[in-house]
Amino acid sequence: MTAREVDAARSRNMRAIRSRDTGPELLLRRALHARGYRYRVSPGSVVGRPDMVLSKWRTAVLVHGCFWHAHTGCRFFRLPKTREAFWRDKLAANAARDARTMERLTAEGWRIVVVWECALRADSQAVVESVERFLWSQARFLELSGS
Repeated sequence: MTAREVDAARSRNMRAIRSRDTGPELLLRRALHARGYRYRVSPGSVVGRPDMVLSKWRTAVLVHGCFWHAHTGCRFFRLPKTREAFWRDKLAANAARDARTMERLTAEGWRIVVVWECALRADSQAVVESVERFLWSQARFLELSGS
């Protein structure tokens, strides 16, 4: 395979990746809805447009894909071999944006749940139970990771 063919294949693959309504998001949304929780999906009125907002609990839920958010130490994250500098910069910018978003959400009084894709792959039922316990607790931040 030539470099041009590799670039074309990579471009085709990247175009197919969705930025919202991803598999992990849908899994978590369906499970929470089945337990009676109601939420808004990516509301523009909330800073950073979190994946889900449970207004009743003033909680923002961010579902992070292990690749796109550079989940260090995760078996699902691997830096691409081609254009490494581009990907390193891109993923660092994503991480910086995530940090800014969480700072702004916290400043506005939101509670934050970060659910990593690997946690949902490992045990989605345990993730849903942890999110439910968090909602009924007084905690301000919860991060769920499978690795």
